Amino acid sequence: MENLSAVIGANLAEIRKQRGLSLEKVSELSGVSKAMVSQIERGESNPTVATLWKIALGLKIAFSELITEKRPPVVVVRSADIPPMIDDAAGLKIIPLFPFEQGHHFEICLVTLEPSASHASDPHATHTEEYIFVIEGAIEITIGGDAYRLGTGDALHTHADKPHFYRNLSDRPVRFLNTIYYGQNGDVPPAKPNRCT
Repeated sequence: MENLSAVIGANLAEIRKQRGLSLEKVSELSGVSKAMVSQIERGESNPTVATLWKIALGLKIAFSELITEKRPPVVVVRSADIPPMIDDAAGLKIIPLFPFEQGHHFEICLVTLEPSASHASDPHATHTEEYIFVIEGAIEITIGGDAYRLGTGDALHTHADKPHFYRNLSDRPVRFLNTIYYGQNGDVPPAKPNRCT
């Protein structure tokens, strides 16, 4: 997150302008001086929690609206710019295109499995699901003793609370997108390096 004072200032200025309010009106509604409101908007003040609560109550907004960094409307991800997680011994490379974030229930990774390589994955938490889409190559995914063969353009969806095993069936790398959905129950996925498999 960028400097919190700058985030608060930008959020307050945006909310005030969207509502067509002057600095004086925000001051009147909140009981915070016009000078302080102006300093907060310019990122020149590090307001206290009490001050922010006054502004939030005065504007009838959630406190979090003032302190949460806004997401840009479009995010471009360049896979070449993301440091991959590599397990040379397993012939596995994972690029976390959209890593897990609080408030979201999924992550998306680009996974490469080298020729004849395989990878075993422990069960994920209850309610976790995986969506696999093969970009190129051929892979066998074994889930609870049942094997499923997928080729380029094929996809698979499964509940991921059982051990699962990936094996490259070809003499060239297999690349697939793995979307992991953690459910709406608020479970935070375990912090492990190969979470995206």
